Amino acid sequence: MSDQQIEISHRTRAILRAISQGRVQVTLSCEPDVFIDGLAFSDQAAARALVHAGLLRASRPGRIGERGPATLTDAGLRVLDPAERREPQDSIA
Repeated sequence: MSDQQIEISHRTRAILRAISQGRVQVTLSCEPDVFIDGLAFSDQAAARALVHAGLLRASRPGRIGERGPATLTDAGLRVLDPAERREPQDSIA
């Protein structure tokens, strides 16, 4: 994890909860863009601060610029209370 400290605000918790629910994608780059429910997150600087603080990462490797699912790191999981951690809902086929 990085030495960068960030404020754990309600917005931060909401982003981390969305990641735990499988609703977030990141672009694979050193300055990733974050997408929630398919829409670009409006505060990319805050989202990148979460990445640089080591709270989230891409869940799989890929080509630079490609979008992939985000996952919480161990540090990101520790920020959330157990009740806030949700597994992604499986789609009904």
